[in-house]
Amino acid sequence: MSRTNDLGQDRISRLVIRLAIPTMLAQLVNVLYSIVDRMYIGTGVGSLALAGVGVCAPIVTLLTSFGSMVGQGGAPIMAMQMGSGDHKSAKQTLNNGFFMLLVLSAVLTGLFLLTKDQLLMWFGASEATFSYANTYVTIYTAGTFFALISGGLNSFLIAQGFSGLGMATVVLGAVLNIILDPVFIFIFHMGVAGAAIATVISQMASCAFVLLSLRSHKMPVRLGWGGFQASVIRRIVTFGFSPFLILASDSILLIVLNTVLQKYGGPGEGDTLVTCATIVQSYLLLITMPMGGITLGSQPVVSFNYGKGDPDRIKKAIQCITGLCVIFCIFMTIVTQTISPLYVRLFTTDSVILARSVTYIKRFTAMIIPLAIQYPLVDETTALGKVGQSLFCSAFRKCVFFTGLLLLPALFTADAAFFSEPIADVISATMTSILFLHRFPRILKECQNQHL
Repeated sequence: MSRTNDLGQDRISRLVIRLAIPTMLAQLVNVLYSIVDRMYIGTGVGSLALAGVGVCAPIVTLLTSFGSMVGQGGAPIMAMQMGSGDHKSAKQTLNNGFFMLLVLSAVLTGLFLLTKDQLLMWFGASEATFSYANTYVTIYTAGTFFALISGGLNSFLIAQGFSGLGMATVVLGAVLNIILDPVFIFIFHMGVAGAAIATVISQMASCAFVLLSLRSHKMPVRLGWGGFQASVIRRIVTFGFSPFLILASDSILLIVLNTVLQKYGGPGEGDTLVTCATIVQSYLLLITMPMGGITLGSQPVVSFNYGKGDPDRIKKAIQCITGLCVIFCIFMTIVTQTISPLYVRLFTTDSVILARSVTYIKRFTAMIIPLAIQYPLVDETTALGKVGQSLFCSAFRKCVFFTGLLLLPALFTADAAFFSEPIADVISATMTSILFLHRFPRILKECQNQHL
């Protein structure tokens, strides 16, 4: 096991690419968790089952957000501590992050299993889709421990420069899920339950891999036990609250989207719109997850050099990260306009759902190029420790999106809700850019002054 990335010395462009590309590919493969599940469910079980699994998406997203809070909160702190040469504190941060994940997995498993019936009805389930949603979410929630540990601790691997191992953690689970899904769904005829079981088994494999990797004697900062302190936990929560809010509020927005589609769509039409929304959200993940891989995979470069006190490397890194995101989103815009119908056919053969889903995908992703600026500026601001600013920018975007979800269907038609995303993307990207350009020179100056 060798770390091939020197965060403080390697050429920035090559370093960012070496960290960002594996993490981006890992997140792209990770999307297959949900896409493959939904693809097999849609074609093998039916549209109502697909809508039922779509109703579960907010719960899955909310559970994931707690792992992100720990991983994306603790990893930048650890990278800063490594940059300043304080490996003892870095190890303590890692251990406290692991302890937090253990506690959170136990609490969340019990809480969601006790409240899942009420939650599913609130989240947009109908009498026709409830049984599918209930089956899927019960099995998935039972595997919360494996999902949180594998997702949360993987960030600590990447923060130490092991982007390849970070990618392997995700790829292992995703490939196993792709193999097991058809086995459980078609061979064992387990339907939605089979898809959920395949996902949990895959997460178990990823969990085992990341634990073994962080326990390796060749790891610079090795996972251990002890040194738990409330002050360390509070700092992790402070750093991780912005990414937590992003994902947790995504969960809330999915709930609102499903609810307004059911309300304004009415009987029958509501389930059709929720089915379309499930396909649209799966497609959006093909954009946001890899882009998140670019920004989060590159965070260690920014955090490490902030701890080291090198503003020039920080500036170059953020420029490079933003450029990669823009290039990626230009490419995905071309893909959306040309081959999105082929994507939708993976989920359904219903001509009405197919045509409407393609239209909604193009509508939903119309402003992803401005989003390519929003993502890196928010995530790299977090990497610099300016959590309040990144939190404001994230919350602002969610508020615009939420407002659109409430107003557009009420003023026009139910499917006008799909315009909420592009409106939020362009307005929030403008606001974030203005705020970042105003604050960034001051941040760089603070970084330089701290190490004079």
